[in-house]
Amino acid sequence: MTAHEFDFIVVGSGAAGLMAARKLAAAGRVAVVTKRDPETSNSDLAQGGIAAVTALNDDFSLHIADTLRTGAGLSDPRIVRMVITEGPERVRELVDLGAEFTMRKGSFDLGLEGGHSRRRVLHAADATGREIERALLAACRAERNISFFPHFSAVDLILARRPKRVRPQRNLCLGVYALEEATGRVHSFLAPVTVLASGGAGKVYRYTTNPDVTTGDGMAMAWRAGLPLVNMEFVQFHPTCLYHPQEKSFLISEALRGEGGILRGPDGKAFMKNYSRYRELAPRDIVARAIDSELKRTGADCVFLDMTHLKAAFLRRRFPTIHAKCLSLGIDMTKVPIPVVPAAHFFCGGIGTDENGRTDLPGLYAIGEAAHTGLHGANRLASNSLLEACVFGHRAAEAIKAAGKPARSAAKPAHWTTGNARPSDEAVVIKHNWDEIRTLMWNYVGIVRSDKRLERASARVRIISEEIVKYYWDFLPTRDLLELRNIACLAGVIIRSARSRKESRGLHYTVDYPAASDSFKKPTKVDRYG
Repeated sequence: MTAHEFDFIVVGSGAAGLMAARKLAAAGRVAVVTKRDPETSNSDLAQGGIAAVTALNDDFSLHIADTLRTGAGLSDPRIVRMVITEGPERVRELVDLGAEFTMRKGSFDLGLEGGHSRRRVLHAADATGREIERALLAACRAERNISFFPHFSAVDLILARRPKRVRPQRNLCLGVYALEEATGRVHSFLAPVTVLASGGAGKVYRYTTNPDVTTGDGMAMAWRAGLPLVNMEFVQFHPTCLYHPQEKSFLISEALRGEGGILRGPDGKAFMKNYSRYRELAPRDIVARAIDSELKRTGADCVFLDMTHLKAAFLRRRFPTIHAKCLSLGIDMTKVPIPVVPAAHFFCGGIGTDENGRTDLPGLYAIGEAAHTGLHGANRLASNSLLEACVFGHRAAEAIKAAGKPARSAAKPAHWTTGNARPSDEAVVIKHNWDEIRTLMWNYVGIVRSDKRLERASARVRIISEEIVKYYWDFLPTRDLLELRNIACLAGVIIRSARSRKESRGLHYTVDYPAASDSFKKPTKVDRYG
């Protein structure tokens, strides 16, 4: 086993991880461990933009109110205020790093999205995440103290040797084990501080807007280390994913509805007026449930987002990426409506942290979509995710540096051993279980839930998970096996969280408890100790 020693380890190369890595480089050597190329992340695919108060007709109180209202009573007001008031400074930092947001007459061209009371979404046409990633990656690659380790899949956190089944705060994080894809060898990355910025877990579901890397690796590793996962029942389903047999996960940005897009059924009739007074600009949970209801009512495969009443030149200029993708599939959005369906998009829950991304496990921080910070509550306000990533990437790095030069632990990490494990000779088992979990989660733990569906999902996932655990210990690890292990873990946690919430709130809607209840106006916490 190869061991690499650094001052700081960052797992993940999205906006949160890169923001933290760049700032930590001033205090020591940083390893950025990433499962694919550094450019591959959910952040890179973010189309809409980053929400921040920059306009004269906007103010912090409005953005705070919009976030709290969308969060359905579970957002932490202190965290919401902190993130939103610090947001404009992070935007200025991105601009200073070279991020080029779309301008109009010398000012930011601000977009409007569902749940926002003002135009406040900065964007780079319709590829904002890619532009932010480009600027942050360039800044990180210019730092001599940052080393990238692409195509390394995180396996588990390295913990100080302590008796089994102790609470995480009595333990210590020493780093992370990671599988080198090219060789199949597991490496140890050791550091006094590890930052999990590993993103979300959209691949737990059959239909998702997320890239293939989003299998919740950081969340699952934290759970296996004994940390609680918070509010995991609140999975945001984006209302509009492109529906086409040749494209499995292309997002149709909420910004299209912000610019006047109209959702229509197969009969051509607009239907959002039947579900919300805000119509197409209602929060995502309402729009996703409305589309789901229309699909079940009509038996149709998709609904349609109509932009044809807007000027073609404007659409091509404002949404060049979406226009080009649709056109490549034979859909001219300037002339015909875009077929869309909901898809799993964002996890409002994650690893519990404080206001600086610190977890209950000494030596471990979590930021970005992997973390539950208290910002999003039961439903995320559109374009608050890149804002959260940048603010917490900054805050975590500053808190780590303020604590002083980290001392290396005298504790000896456990040596990685493969025991009697052998190369897998039945990869079909991985594919079968992968497909079954994701289909089961989509059908039983999706946009609309019930006690019966959750009970069935729980029973089946428990059996599959036992098979996977046995398979994991019998065979040498591969990236596919690690990802399967993680989505099975998180499927179980999501189901447990959903079964414990006997109400409907935000993104969690159950037909058995259709109303919200004050007795459940608190976070859900699930850990491996029950």
